[in-house]
Amino acid sequence: MPAFQTIDPYTLEGNIFKMLDKDWMLLTAGNSEAYNTMTASWGGFGILWNRTICFTFIRPQRYTFEFAERNDQFTLSFFNGNYRKALNHLGTVSGRNRDKISESGLVPYILPSGSVGFEEAGLIFDCRKIYFNDLQSEHFLDPRIESLYKNQDYHRMYIGEIKTILKSE
Repeated sequence: MPAFQTIDPYTLEGNIFKMLDKDWMLLTAGNSEAYNTMTASWGGFGILWNRTICFTFIRPQRYTFEFAERNDQFTLSFFNGNYRKALNHLGTVSGRNRDKISESGLVPYILPSGSVGFEEAGLIFDCRKIYFNDLQSEHFLDPRIESLYKNQDYHRMYIGEIKTILKSE
């Protein structure tokens, strides 16, 4: 059983931009009974409505989207570079018709809230959804952004209140 300690968001160390862009993360939605995860690198962290928050994005055709829609919570799990192969697998294979999580070799970890993270994670953010919004092409101020959406499958943005951050010991 992994050992995690709860940390205060204001004591978080490291480069959050590197964590998102270079190290990636797993965005997991659902609960111990039914969940799915996907590799993600879009998002951010900050203060909004007097709360510590994160925001992340999911395309509607992703299997994880169904779980994000049905559940009030999600987790963001961050890993060191040793898990790049597993994160690549989880980002390219759908969990809709196969057990991609078992195939990845990562071990699910049930948080006290009932959310799911992973034993191998260095950090797990346990978040409660507080807002969502769909990206709309007419709101892109830079026309080059539209080229990222060949199929016009615009992401849904979720804002989550960070309820707990767990750090591996």
